[in-house]
Amino acid sequence: MKKVLFLIVFSMFLGVLSLTCSAQVLEGPPRDGVYDKTAISQVQPIPYPYLREADVVWTRRIWRVLDMREKMNQPFYFPEKPKNNWRSFLTIIMDGLKEGSITAYSAKSEDDQFQIPVTYKELMDNLETTDTIPLPSVDNPDIIVKQAVVTPFNPADVKKFKIKEDYFFDSQRSMMEVRILGICPVVNVYDKNTGEFKFETPLFWIYFPECRNLFAKNEMFNLKNGAAGRMTYDDVFMKRMFSSYVYKEENVYNRQINEYSSGADALLEAEKAKNNIAEFESNLWEY
Repeated sequence: MKKVLFLIVFSMFLGVLSLTCSAQVLEGPPRDGVYDKTAISQVQPIPYPYLREADVVWTRRIWRVLDMREKMNQPFYFPEKPKNNWRSFLTIIMDGLKEGSITAYSAKSEDDQFQIPVTYKELMDNLETTDTIPLPSVDNPDIIVKQAVVTPFNPADVKKFKIKEDYFFDSQRSMMEVRILGICPVVNVYDKNTGEFKFETPLFWIYFPECRNLFAKNEMFNLKNGAAGRMTYDDVFMKRMFSSYVYKEENVYNRQINEYSSGADALLEAEKAKNNIAEFESNLWEY
């Protein structure tokens, strides 16, 4: 009798175990990780503190270059091709423009005042290049004909970003603060015949405050803590966790530094622009 009872209980245990295993199999598709990442979709950017015009007693406008080839800025550049939910910074921007969540503005004639919106179709028509190359004819391979080949835009071709920002002193909070106004991807142009570098050309401007919601929902790769310690792109910009150099400071002539300095003198002039801001903030206080 005891053996019969033991067999009944054991068979019931095996039945429950099989149901549990089948339930685990039917939970869903395989998870690429040890947990479901749901917090990132709920992140909202921290709003700017309220600022009155009467409280701003000093301002200074600065233009910077963020070079993604620098070691500190490499997480902006990679991956060159999207992998799962991991995308490069420019790919995030291009996807946001395609979805319509952010707006692109014309960068022609160094215009950075966000005055001329550009649609995604107009933007891609300008970014895609069409080349005429000789190819064998489909009907007769011995005959060479010229055909137009469209080269799609590759985000990996962009190595730099321009950043436009304002420094200001808020007398109400007694704080020196900086706010980014716009970001502009820059691409190098090379000679098709020799492959030599010719010049840099800006592609478009985006208005940073409009993009904060998009940046807050996309993570940047963290070189130290991996996926568990990744920060959003909004955090990276707000905490100034990137390397850059000044290429223009507001001036009466509206000139860039390379228009009146070159080589080591240009580097010293860029450092001087940064030091002037730091010295102004330091001179506000007495100890």
